[in-house]
Amino acid sequence: MHGLLLFAHGARDPAWARPFEAIASHLRAQHPHGPVALAFLELMAPRLPEAVADMVQTGCRRITVVPVFLGSGGHVRRDLPVLLDQLRSEHPGVELVCTAALGEVDAIHRALADAALTLAAASNGTAGDVAGDVAGPAA
Repeated sequence: MHGLLLFAHGARDPAWARPFEAIASHLRAQHPHGPVALAFLELMAPRLPEAVADMVQTGCRRITVVPVFLGSGGHVRRDLPVLLDQLRSEHPGVELVCTAALGEVDAIHRALADAALTLAAASNGTAGDVAGDVAGPAA
């Protein structure tokens, strides 16, 4: 079985996790043949080791970790590889792979730009007006 594991930073405020839970919910609807879980680096549960152990316990033999970070900073480049190496040694019969951070994907860049325009338009006029404001006055 193939599990998908979204990996985010974590925060003290439980409300911070709502967008990540929404992403996991959408992903579950699109990946009905295997479990989808959400794990955190710190400050929230479950942490990555617990989430991987849960997936292994449900029968996953392949787990794809998807970092839900806008960029590949220190946590994605340094902390996550160390965690994954430790987990691979703890679960030798499981193929544990990791994707690029979601924020490194062009479709995410476009979606965020569209969302920014939508929010700006809702706050003060239309998306066209906002796009014109951002680009500056016509020459």
